[in-house]
Amino acid sequence: MIQLSETGFNIVLFEPEIPANTGNIGRLCVGAGANLHIILPCRFLLTDKALKRAGLDYWQDLSLTVHKSMDELYAAFPRDRIFYCSTKAEKSYLDLDYKPNDAFVFGPESRGLPQELLDQNKERCITIPMHPKIRSLNLANSVSIILYEAIRQTLLNR
Repeated sequence: MIQLSETGFNIVLFEPEIPANTGNIGRLCVGAGANLHIILPCRFLLTDKALKRAGLDYWQDLSLTVHKSMDELYAAFPRDRIFYCSTKAEKSYLDLDYKPNDAFVFGPESRGLPQELLDQNKERCITIPMHPKIRSLNLANSVSIILYEAIRQTLLNR
């Protein structure tokens, strides 16, 4: 069985709104050896019961960084290794090569990433192909899909 150590990937939640999604994503990050970054403001407290319930007892093992703004995130990562995940993007997440320490930014559940942010970073915007009957996938599911593709690629390149 393959076991993951620290993958170095970074999941960034821009102004998250639903505590249970954030809890599930935190648990996913622990299981995948990834780091979670939250860009404020949050629509809930990080002590929310739904967040803790979804994260189970793994929340204590989570590598979590809270940023006051995108500028703080930009100070921490090379801009060319930050990918913006959106249903409004045209490039599939499958069409890029990922490296450890890459950061994947996901928008709030109700509205996604701001159009201005997408326009400023068009060459690094990615999407998950899906059937036209739906507008989007659940945020935690989307994070899982993209994170594990990045992990798959790095495991193949060992």
